[in-house]
Amino acid sequence: MAGTYTYPGVYIEEIPSGVRTITGVSTSDTAFIDFFPRGPVDQAVRCTSYPDFERQFGGLDTRSEASYAIQQYYLNGGTVAWVIRVVAANAQTATRPLPDNPNYYASGASVGPPSGNSLTVKAANPGLWGNNLQVGVDYKGTRRGAGTNEPLEFNLAVREVVEIRGRKQVLASEVYRNLSLDNTSPRYIKSVINAQSSLIAINDVSIGELPQETGADVVSALGDTASAAFLSLGVAPGLVGVDGDLPGATEIIGTPLAKSGIYALNNIQPFIFSILCIPAAANLAAGLGSVLTAAKEYCHDKRAMLIVDIPEAIDTPAAMITWTNGIHDANDRNAAVYFPRLQIPDPLNEYRLRNVGASGTLAGVYARVDATRGVWKAPAGTDAGLGGASPVVLLEDQTNGDLNQLGINVLRTFPIFGALSWGARTLEGADQQASEWKYIPVRRTALFIEESLYQGLKWVVFEPNDEPLWAQIRLNVGAFMNDLFRRGAFQGATPREAYFVKCDKDTTTQNDINHGIVNILVGFAPLKPAEFVVVQIQQIAGQVQV
Repeated sequence: MAGTYTYPGVYIEEIPSGVRTITGVSTSDTAFIDFFPRGPVDQAVRCTSYPDFERQFGGLDTRSEASYAIQQYYLNGGTVAWVIRVVAANAQTATRPLPDNPNYYASGASVGPPSGNSLTVKAANPGLWGNNLQVGVDYKGTRRGAGTNEPLEFNLAVREVVEIRGRKQVLASEVYRNLSLDNTSPRYIKSVINAQSSLIAINDVSIGELPQETGADVVSALGDTASAAFLSLGVAPGLVGVDGDLPGATEIIGTPLAKSGIYALNNIQPFIFSILCIPAAANLAAGLGSVLTAAKEYCHDKRAMLIVDIPEAIDTPAAMITWTNGIHDANDRNAAVYFPRLQIPDPLNEYRLRNVGASGTLAGVYARVDATRGVWKAPAGTDAGLGGASPVVLLEDQTNGDLNQLGINVLRTFPIFGALSWGARTLEGADQQASEWKYIPVRRTALFIEESLYQGLKWVVFEPNDEPLWAQIRLNVGAFMNDLFRRGAFQGATPREAYFVKCDKDTTTQNDINHGIVNILVGFAPLKPAEFVVVQIQQIAGQVQV
């Protein structure tokens, strides 16, 4: 650049290459929405293993269809689950004040009522689990002055005590030291605990005073389940934790404004989800249609797939066809349905078989096939075994064919191979519809490309809209598509046969430029599954010369 050279010699300048690598997004992160016995409400929590789910949401529960679906998801190859807990309006959070009557406190609430002023503590979220929480306070900090009983700093300990095989055990515990009731202090109790604790929270009102000192060291007594230094939540004069009724369609759907229910997934950015499962919807006597409608619309907005669970009463092919054509809207390219339901051993019922929806199992199969073969491979066939599950109804070839042509995927059991997913059509996959989105892998490949380009082209916004920008777009999108071609994602022997990328004066006119628009046209030749393998055999007369 003129004026930047001051002495004779060699100057080095680094020139931007214009390469902005587009990275493919995840294709199998799965969202589950349902009742769970514990965990944050209307928050999407990222779980990367089944023990992680157990730790945060309590694991299997006979009332929670999604708890079994999540177990199946990880068993069949799933890696990342976004779990959303929803509760009914009558669910309660265990809450109790810590009384300032020293005798009341020291005796384990066996004598006398609290004197009035108190520190109000509640479980971190609603449910019966909060009744197992115990809290205690001791005064190991400094005091404001000689002769006063008011502590400046104190310690608070909380533990969750459960009974396992007849013995009480401390399941989890937390200790917070040097807390203060002064809301100007960096150790203000509400600020510290509400930001850090996964077990308890401090109410906004009625903080009051702490109980008088008893001399008990609650930190040392954490492991002693019989210690009188702790008071239990969920016991009078507090509020007992209650699970409440199972959530209905209103709680599952939620609202965009409150970001509750399904819409809690709006908060997971920059992460995304690619598959949505709502096993509880199949059990709704009323509201199933509204849940499915809301879920399908949301999946279209988020470029995700919905795996639909069917009600337990749908146990014959005829009933399945009637249900698909009646209650359920069968025309949706971002959804898939499977028949029949599955049965799995239930650890909570002496491993007797439990009838469950197939969505969690299939989401795991999707994830496993994506990891080993790619999203363009149909999640069906001998590579798509159903781990730990088997169909509740055995189907033969003719019934399979009748359902397949209607866009209903079947789950079958074969000798040697066991239980398999034996269909790969979307709910827009009926033969009569002749849809270009007939097949699950074709639709999921398109969604993968769309989301990857959506995420990878944000840098284009506000760039000068002219040929240098268009050339950069062609370079970067072309590199992304060529990588997919080399991995076997498209038909065609050459890149020209497999895909194209156009972004030039033909796609973006001067009028588009005046309106701030740049148009990018991307096309690809998708791989379609070989549903019907035809082997032709012919007799020939005479000898064959080799």
